[in-house]
Amino acid sequence: MTAPRQILPGTTYLVTRRCSQRQFLLQPGGTTNGVFGYVLAVAAQRFGVLVHAYCVLSNHFHIIVTDTDARLPAFEQYLDSLVARALNASLGRWESFWAPRSNGAVVLVAPDDIVAKTAYVLANPVAAGVVRRGRDWTGLWSGPERMGTRGKDFPRPRSFFRPDGCMPEVARLELAIPPGFSSADDFRQRVSASLATLEARAAGRPEWSLRTGGRTARERPAAPAVREPRRGLNPRIAAQDKWNRIAALERLVAFLTSYRSAWSTRRAGDREAIFPAGTYLLRVMHGVPCAASP
Repeated sequence: MTAPRQILPGTTYLVTRRCSQRQFLLQPGGTTNGVFGYVLAVAAQRFGVLVHAYCVLSNHFHIIVTDTDARLPAFEQYLDSLVARALNASLGRWESFWAPRSNGAVVLVAPDDIVAKTAYVLANPVAAGVVRRGRDWTGLWSGPERMGTRGKDFPRPRSFFRPDGCMPEVARLELAIPPGFSSADDFRQRVSASLATLEARAAGRPEWSLRTGGRTARERPAAPAVREPRRGLNPRIAAQDKWNRIAALERLVAFLTSYRSAWSTRRAGDREAIFPAGTYLLRVMHGVPCAASP
């Protein structure tokens, strides 16, 4: 069976999803920006998720979040499903919007890892060769200066969402400061410095050139003419420090070992088998008893 995910409250993640066949279904424009921003704001409020940074490119997105209430899978399902239905309706299409098994949630172990991945997210448009600075990207992109300040209001899109429906007229998307930092200024300054380094490194590559990833909303959502290696790594954690990485992997192995032991015990007939902290699907759907979160 697929290895279970450990979902613990207060964990910070890099969340990613890619469009079907890498098509440009998220190309920048009023509809895409409005729908994605609105749904992200509603989803974050509904599931108690803190958003720290985001970047929506033409065929994938990245978000840095902290899952305060251990509800990340529900947040992901809500965001992906509603964005897909709303944008499919605007594009006049019915096929799958997201590529199968393209969603990822990587645990960011330490503050240094949060800074590194946040800068990576914001440097994505430059690394893709579509702009020279991240802030020049016309799609959804959260500048470091907005982190920890007043949020941005997204009005309910006129397309797809009913005026008399249950969705709020306006949803505010706050950019919170992740746990583990002394102040908002500390986080902003560290991210800005790391982002500047990544942008300069990407723009200085000899092969760097502006490409077609930033197609305008007037163009059809074609797939990019690039190939990607198959069967690459699908990491669950990100840790720059060797010992932090080893400790995180040991915790993950301990969780999987305990989970499989409890699963075997339950299948043998013991309905009171205790599953490890962080068990999600069996707890939510079947109410299995779980150990308390550390």
